[in-house]
Amino acid sequence: MNFYSEDKSFQALLKELLDPDFFEYADQKLKAFGERCATVIDERARFTDREGQPKLIKYDKYGDDVSEIWVNDGYRMTVEETYNTGIVAYPHKEIPEIKRKGNYLYSYAQGYLLSQTEPGFYCPVTLSMATAYLLDQYGSEELKARFLPHVLSTGETSLYEGATFLSERQGGSDVGANETKAIAEGDHYTLYGEKYFASNAGMCGVAMVLARVEGAPEGTKGLSLFAVPWRKDDGTLNGIRIRRLKDKLGVKAVPSAEVEFDGAKAYMVGNQKKGFYYMMEALNLSRVCNAVASLGIMRRAFTEARQYAVRRDAFGKNLTEFPMVRDTLSKLAVKLEVETRTLFQYLPLFNKVMLERETVTPKDEILNRLYIALLKKETAEQAIHFSHEAIEMHGGNGYMEDFVTPRLLRDAQVLTVWEGTANILGLEVLRLMQKFNAHEYFLQDMKARIRAVSVASQKWVVMVEQGLEKLEVLLASVINGSEDHRTFHSKKIARLMTVILESVVALEYGTSGYDRAVKIMEVFLEEAWKHADEYNEDMKTVKYFEDIVMFDLKEKAVSTTS
Repeated sequence: MNFYSEDKSFQALLKELLDPDFFEYADQKLKAFGERCATVIDERARFTDREGQPKLIKYDKYGDDVSEIWVNDGYRMTVEETYNTGIVAYPHKEIPEIKRKGNYLYSYAQGYLLSQTEPGFYCPVTLSMATAYLLDQYGSEELKARFLPHVLSTGETSLYEGATFLSERQGGSDVGANETKAIAEGDHYTLYGEKYFASNAGMCGVAMVLARVEGAPEGTKGLSLFAVPWRKDDGTLNGIRIRRLKDKLGVKAVPSAEVEFDGAKAYMVGNQKKGFYYMMEALNLSRVCNAVASLGIMRRAFTEARQYAVRRDAFGKNLTEFPMVRDTLSKLAVKLEVETRTLFQYLPLFNKVMLERETVTPKDEILNRLYIALLKKETAEQAIHFSHEAIEMHGGNGYMEDFVTPRLLRDAQVLTVWEGTANILGLEVLRLMQKFNAHEYFLQDMKARIRAVSVASQKWVVMVEQGLEKLEVLLASVINGSEDHRTFHSKKIARLMTVILESVVALEYGTSGYDRAVKIMEVFLEEAWKHADEYNEDMKTVKYFEDIVMFDLKEKAVSTTS
């Protein structure tokens, strides 16, 4: 098995998006990583979830609080193997083989493969990516020299995984209610307080922590960002204790804990008054990681459902001969492909906003934030849906821990919560509309892209244009409504924007002249805009099944026999 080589449409997408030299390098590396993810790393992930979960060693034999996290040997091997690929490092430093920096597109391609086997392990990678970004963009030269080589290590020096600690017991999503204090001590600060949901605790070498300097105002404006090493130079804990590990429903590979700071030595990052702003930039990065993890779960769920259907017979026929099974698998394949294209085609804008700031316009910044909110919300919800469908395709077997499907569902559920719930993301869309006219930028972008589309039948364009008209009517009503009406409809606006965005991507894909892309476009647009209770004469999900669902399996069979 190989999660990359067997995903022909994803390979083709990367070839479109990366320049030829970079693609040649990435293609080779992703083939190797895709094989490891589908085999050895997958076996380690299964063991970690079922038998080898992280454990807190609170005290040593003398009764001293050591707050150490035990992880199994396979987990440690995955840490070394994954970080050495440059998944965190290469957006920030040169890739030796091609003597140029990487980018987030390549990093997220690696994350897509890793998440198909272990989204719980992709969480620490995400936190390390956020830590690297914050240090690289806002750390002093001294802080960069001290921490960045370790956070960006690909094997040449000791690795410091990262972490971002925001949530406190009294605040949760209301970060402005945070109470952790920072007291100035010469060239550093000492932190006192607690973080209630601190992922990668005990495994990180340095954590990025929000705290309030004495005398700073209440709310988010009074929060500053600090780099906090987990241990002192002598190896002892840096005024940090782990109270307990969280007993989570899923993503059990990542140790999530309640952490206490009792005089932890900390170093301020950037401007004292911009800590919350910095962390929100890192949160946007993490939201994209969340969306990538969701896509990974979607792909694995689809792969497992298709594989089971192909090998399973019932009532004298193979499952793939039944129209309802064909309908389910075709819908999953189409949604997965369009959503994957939508996210990865957006990533060059994300890379530009995060790493190429001198070329960024206000429109770029607003659309970047808007697309992150839309895609994070949609992919997380779809990861749960895909996992559910995979379980149902397996029947009773899908509920058994012998199969990966129960873990997919458990792991998917947290992705709707991490980095912002649907309600929080709906409010983000509303805020972007009210403060920055994000809806106007969105409408301009969608209309321009639709005008550039040329498909064989104009009816597909009309479908999307009618969707845009619905959005404009909804926007006019919401903008003129009360505050309650605006917040009430914010998720509906986000949902409609997402359907339009993905529909435009489907239209663009259908112009490629590739017969399979045209069929994907047709199925996607009909599912997006036609009423579910209408009589379906054409049954395109059944008619196009072989081309949409089975195409890469056929190619694999041909290559095996030739």
